[in-house]
Amino acid sequence: MTQFFKFFIIIIASLLAVSIPAHAQSDGARSSSTSATSDSIEVSLITFYPGDEIFEVFGHSEILVASGKKVYFFNYGVFDFNSPNFLGRYIMGETDYMCAIMPPSMDGGIKPGRKMIKQDLNLTPEQAQHVLYMLLTNARQENCVYRYRHFSDNCSTRPRDIIEKALGHEIDYSKCDYVVGKTLRQVMAHYTRNYPWEQFGIDLALGAACDTVVEARTQTFVPLFLMNALGTVQVDNGNGPENLVKATTVVMPGDDNGLVLPPTPWYLHPLTIAVALLMVTALIAYRDWRRHKVSRWFDTLMFTVAGLAGCVIFFVEFISTHEAVLPNYNILWLHPLLLALAILPWIKKGAKVLRWAHWLNIALIATIAVVWLSGLQVANAAFYPLVASLLLRSLVNVAKR
Repeated sequence: MTQFFKFFIIIIASLLAVSIPAHAQSDGARSSSTSATSDSIEVSLITFYPGDEIFEVFGHSEILVASGKKVYFFNYGVFDFNSPNFLGRYIMGETDYMCAIMPPSMDGGIKPGRKMIKQDLNLTPEQAQHVLYMLLTNARQENCVYRYRHFSDNCSTRPRDIIEKALGHEIDYSKCDYVVGKTLRQVMAHYTRNYPWEQFGIDLALGAACDTVVEARTQTFVPLFLMNALGTVQVDNGNGPENLVKATTVVMPGDDNGLVLPPTPWYLHPLTIAVALLMVTALIAYRDWRRHKVSRWFDTLMFTVAGLAGCVIFFVEFISTHEAVLPNYNILWLHPLLLALAILPWIKKGAKVLRWAHWLNIALIATIAVVWLSGLQVANAAFYPLVASLLLRSLVNVAKR
C-alpha cells in the first residue's frame, strides 16, 4: 500500500505500517472498562507477525486490556480511507492514523498461518490502571488522531511509549538481543527481502539518514523487535528484579517468518531488468559509435523515464513531509533536468546546450559514484547498471556531437 504511478505508490506504501479498517467505539464500552477495579486489570502486548501484503511486511502491534469481564484491543494502526483528501495527504506524507478500541471479535479476521503472540506484562495494579487511563484518553474522539511516522511514531512505538510511561522511565534496551551495528535501511531490508521492487522503491526514496547505525530503542519501530526486546527486560516492583513479561502465549500458530511471499524470480528482479537495460544501451551505443550518429529516439525514451522518476524523487525529498528522506543523494542521478536531455535532441538550435547538459550529467554521475564509494549513502544493487546506462548515453552524445 501506469508504471510511473505504481512506482510512486510503492515508494510511499513501503513507508507505511499495517492498515486495519476503523471501527466505531461505543461510550458504553468505554464506561464499562473504566468501572473495573485497578487490581483486575491485565495488560498484554499483542504482536502480529508479517503478513503477505506490502503494508503488512513489518508486522503489527496492539495492546490488549482485560478489565473485569471486558476485553479490548487498543489499535494504533487504524486510518480512514474516507477522510477528506486522504490520497493527497497520503502522498504528501501527512497520513493521520488513529487509536481505536477493537472488539475481541476482530481477532477472527487474522489470516490463518499469520502468527500472533500475546505477552502478559508484569505491572503493578497502579501501573496497569495508568496504562488503561492513557489508552482510553488516546482513544477519545478528540485525541485519537495522530500523525503517522514510520520510524518514530507508529503502531509499535506507541505501545512502547505507553508501557514506558506506566513504568515511569524509559526501558534500557541495550541489554536485549538486538541487531548491533545495523542501520534503518538494513533493518528494513530484512523484512522486504522477498519484495525486491519494494526495497528498490525504499532505497530510492529514503536518504542518507537511513544509513546511520541506530540504537536498540530506535529499532523497536518494528513490532517483532519490540516483542523480543520486552521479553528480555526486567523490572522491580518491590520484590526484586522480575521479568517484565510474566507469560507468553501463542494465540495463533504460524511460521516465524510470517506470511511472506516466496522470493521474486530472478528474471523479474530489479537487478536483472537493470542489467538487461545496460546491455541494450551498450549495443545501441556501439551502433551509434560505428555509424557516427546518435539514436535520438532511445535517448528520449531513456531520459524521459529517468526524468519522471527524478520528479518523484524531487517531490518526495523537497515537498513531501515523509520521514528520513533528507538528504537523498539519489537526486544527483535522478532529477527533473534529465527531461531536458529527452527534449533537446529534437530542437535544431539546442545542440550546444544539449552537449553541456550531458557534461553536467556526467559530472553529477561522478559525484554520486563518490557518495556511494564513501558510504555516505548506500545504493541498491540495481542502481549501478541504471546509472551506467545513463552515463553511457551521455558519453556517446558528448563524443558524437
